[in-house]
Amino acid sequence: MGDPGSVDRPRLRVRWLGRLPYAEAWDLQKAIHEGRVQGRTADDYLLLLEHPPTYTVGRFSDGSNVLVSDEMARSLGAEVFRVDRGGDVTFHGPGQLVGYPIVHLGRRPDVVGHVRRIEETLIGVLADMGIEAWREDGYTGVWTAQGKVAAIGVRTAHRVTMHGFALNVSTDLSWFGHIVPCGIPDRPVTSISALAGRAVSIEEVVDAVIPRFAEVFGYAAVDDQRAAFVRGTGRTTARFEIDDLVACGAFSPEGRELIPITLKGRLPGEPEKPEWMKVRLDLGPGYRDLKRLVEGLALNTVCEEAGCPNIYECWAAGTATFMLLGDVCTRACGFCDVNTGRPGEVDWDEPKRVAEAIAEMGLEHAVLTSVNRDDLADGGSAIFAESIRQIRSRLSCEVEVLIPDFKGDQGALRTVMDAGPDVLNHNTETVIRLQREVRTAANYGRSLALLARARWMRPASLIKSGLIVGMGETREEVLGALADLRAVGVDIVTVGQYLRPTARHRKVHRYVHPDEFAEYRRVGEGLGLRHVESGPLVRSSYHAKEAARAGVPSLR
Repeated sequence: MGDPGSVDRPRLRVRWLGRLPYAEAWDLQKAIHEGRVQGRTADDYLLLLEHPPTYTVGRFSDGSNVLVSDEMARSLGAEVFRVDRGGDVTFHGPGQLVGYPIVHLGRRPDVVGHVRRIEETLIGVLADMGIEAWREDGYTGVWTAQGKVAAIGVRTAHRVTMHGFALNVSTDLSWFGHIVPCGIPDRPVTSISALAGRAVSIEEVVDAVIPRFAEVFGYAAVDDQRAAFVRGTGRTTARFEIDDLVACGAFSPEGRELIPITLKGRLPGEPEKPEWMKVRLDLGPGYRDLKRLVEGLALNTVCEEAGCPNIYECWAAGTATFMLLGDVCTRACGFCDVNTGRPGEVDWDEPKRVAEAIAEMGLEHAVLTSVNRDDLADGGSAIFAESIRQIRSRLSCEVEVLIPDFKGDQGALRTVMDAGPDVLNHNTETVIRLQREVRTAANYGRSLALLARARWMRPASLIKSGLIVGMGETREEVLGALADLRAVGVDIVTVGQYLRPTARHRKVHRYVHPDEFAEYRRVGEGLGLRHVESGPLVRSSYHAKEAARAGVPSLR
């Protein structure tokens, strides 16, 4: 193929994201593309994922090859998007591996060469599986004796690519009956499973794509991190610890009576707690005064509900993180002590009481968070927005909000951002590999897209995220997560040690040494993050005011 891009190859960061709605994946692409162009990342990316049923129409299409209306597509369970890539119309859906290379093409961009390298990669993948495939002049994509198996459509801006390929692995090909695929009426489509005569999993294909892509594009350094393979995408049916914990009632009020056996406070296989994890108990006047205030106004704090180790230090200093929307969460996380169940009614007077407490405390920097409220149409975003307005009506105070993902709802996120928070925090919590292992409903790609969207919606706000370590991740995975957060435009990151709230929760896999926390701070800030608060006792709202002012000196 010659020189792939006429540029020294940087590191390639590969991320298998699992299933992600098209709109969120598109915004994630745009955020990383923007980061590559603007220098937030010096690395190229290959995003690998699966979409729910989606039709995408390229910028040169007149739409005539879409055989159903948008309304009819929705009735079938599919979305339709007009996008800025080349090509005509194609389908994305379950059983199809989609790849989005975000690649800098160097000083002499060769877009045609880039497309040919994608074709060569996929032809090589098929050869690895014993399937003969080829390219055809005048027809971009990958072809076989039974028809087209992969569509390709790309866009290049500022010498960096977007969009990419869609490779049918075990796709329900009937979806293609509602379009003229790629505008070619007389050529069928096929799948790897049909060609191989057996069920082929997406995991098998991902295993083949990554080394082939690295070889063809000339990458020596590859950071390969993958979400869990679920919904039939893996070689085998995966089993996750969080599902077992939910099944045994670990997060229900009744389950609190079921206490596993521990030895000296440790579960089997847990390390001994080191000296640097010891917390000083301070039940002085500051702590007692704040406890009376919170109880008197019938408020919840994440400090209490999540069993934060810093509660004594923070409350003694007169700071707290207020938890909105009750104390029952609709999701379960293996690291969190908040009850899971059916939440109560929304308390619309709560924002007023929270604002009163913050005014009485005379805070300069207030932090608000909430449980997940998937039972609400807006995820609780209106309560966040009203709380910000109530605080601002009483005093001049920086407001930081730590929000859930709102199931990817842009409208809910905009409701919060339009209220003008000074800091928008959304925690990724853990590395991509462990997301499904420790959380019932979370998506790493969704979290990254949310953080990017928040920054676009309100550029004046600081964007923040947090990671918990000691749950089974590796050092390299944490460094990769820091790079991803910087690539999408995050300003501040917190990194803290996992402390098991009770014996019912996920065990502690290791206690991270303070030197490793110092490395995370050094590497993160070297990547361009404005501030990294990293230490054994750090939590997402720990030293929140100091972190925000370190991120933006003008707030001092």
